[in-house]
Amino acid sequence: MAKARSAPDIWMLAAIGLILAIGLIMVYSASAVLAFHEHGDRFYFVKRQALFAALGIGALIFTMNTHYTVWKKWAPMALLVCFGLLVLVLIPGVGVVRGGARSWLGISSFGIQPSEFMKLAMILFLAKWLSEKQQTITHFTKGLLPPLGLVGLAFGLIMLQPDLGTGAVMVGASLLLIFTAGARMAHLGGLAMIGVAGFVGLIIAAPYRLKRITNFLDPWADPLGGGYQIIQSLFAIGPGGLVGLGLGMSRQKYSYLPEPQTDFIFSILAEELGFIGGVTLILLFLVVVWRGVRAAIASPDTFGSLLAIGITGIIGVQVLINIGVVIGMMPVTGITLPLVSYGGSSLTLLLTALGILLNISRYSR
Repeated sequence: MAKARSAPDIWMLAAIGLILAIGLIMVYSASAVLAFHEHGDRFYFVKRQALFAALGIGALIFTMNTHYTVWKKWAPMALLVCFGLLVLVLIPGVGVVRGGARSWLGISSFGIQPSEFMKLAMILFLAKWLSEKQQTITHFTKGLLPPLGLVGLAFGLIMLQPDLGTGAVMVGASLLLIFTAGARMAHLGGLAMIGVAGFVGLIIAAPYRLKRITNFLDPWADPLGGGYQIIQSLFAIGPGGLVGLGLGMSRQKYSYLPEPQTDFIFSILAEELGFIGGVTLILLFLVVVWRGVRAAIASPDTFGSLLAIGITGIIGVQVLINIGVVIGMMPVTGITLPLVSYGGSSLTLLLTALGILLNISRYSR
């Protein structure tokens, strides 16, 4: 007999709420100067973020109260639609170019980023596929290659935009899901070596990616060019010290650190709230990951378990890459900090996914 639905995981829900609140505060603090300079309104960015947060909360409430198995039926259609959008965004005149990448569909300043939605669609489909064919996952050609082929195709379309950060998060979360489903380490290890070779090929094929690697290794070699963002990020984090300069007191947001409300918002947070503020935010993310893994372990079926791992993987991998970049441990990839950075598509998508994760927690054994 199916387990009766219980209350959602209160630890996870509280952590999500606190991260979202910190995000809204930091979007305002990080963007107020830029917003007033460019739009004459200090609240320009935070008002838009609050709008998408409200939409995302509505989506979270809906998915949190909708049985997660419903999405199993819609997973193939969602994946097909997202593949269509990834193709559509590449068409000149249809896809909107921002920051050098043709990643957006929309009008004026409002738009959606199809690659963000592909992350969830891919996880939904892989959870369905692998839960139904789990007995074949140890077989290389029948079990492992088909899902990896889909992931590779999606990654290829995302790289045509190009958007390495989003593609890396999707691949990382997908591989975590596939490994959890029972794929053999020997197969994944061999493919990892091929993947590294392919990654090196991608770097060599595009000089700007090679420059990002060299700038990551020695940002001071080009302090006003490719190394500028990393250096300015470290200039923000360093003076923050233990308790920070105080909320709203960042110096780097005065046009030193480009777009401080998006990819490098953690730098501003560390500058204003210090080591304590940064660690507090990281601990909140760890709570989400911990409770997500717990929901996966306690899920009543394989689909729910794999779906929970995939969604948790999206959050964990994205946080790891973003913070790794801003502290100079990884090359700049252009990826937002979940629930914190400014960005409507990312915020709405992640809150929708977290609602599904919360629903899985309601049926935990």
